[in-house]
Amino acid sequence: MYEFRKCVNRYNGNFHTSSFTCLDQFLSLSFAQLTYRESLRDIEACLRSRQEKLYHLGIRGRISRSTLANANEKRDWRIYADFCQILISQARPLYAEEDFGVELKDTAYALDSTTIDLCLSLFPWASFRKHKAAVKMHTLLDIRGNIPSFIEITDGSVHDVNILDVLVPEPGSFYLMDRGYLDFARLYSFTQLLSFFERFEQRLIFERWIFLSKFFRVSHFDSGR
Repeated sequence: MYEFRKCVNRYNGNFHTSSFTCLDQFLSLSFAQLTYRESLRDIEACLRSRQEKLYHLGIRGRISRSTLANANEKRDWRIYADFCQILISQARPLYAEEDFGVELKDTAYALDSTTIDLCLSLFPWASFRKHKAAVKMHTLLDIRGNIPSFIEITDGSVHDVNILDVLVPEPGSFYLMDRGYLDFARLYSFTQLLSFFERFEQRLIFERWIFLSKFFRVSHFDSGR
């Protein structure tokens, strides 16, 4: 918890907080994620049903919907973003030698996005369609260990290819992406940084990708052809 407390202190996360601390919030939301809770009411009901166990989980504050909602709204998100990067840096070496089906020593990433539908009346700022709101989560996944190394959340109307403007390629790494990211002007930055990219269809054949990458700069061919 030393690293977590450093992140909290960096942004004064527990300032004017007497009961429900940042650690309580983090543990509650971690429980919700791991147990597939669907709402604040669901989190509250589950944790309150076994209050005698909360102390052993490290939760000291009282769990309630209003307290969780207030913490989610007011607490600095950078606390958890920084701590997430620390956890990722600790987890990635554990999977560095994991076999994922191909003979490749370099890092391989999969880049894709998912659209999350929202209620237009509650989220009017999340522009998507005339009668529908949504946000889009762009994720760069380290295939070894399935560890997300980059996440960007945008309006649902933002096209996938625009995420290449904020993504910094890692030299020597391989990037798998679908046709939504096909923009050679943007992808040229991958070539400049000695990274490789490959467009894939739903029927991706890793063996072909590895074979071709040995003979060509991946930025100069398209497996869908």
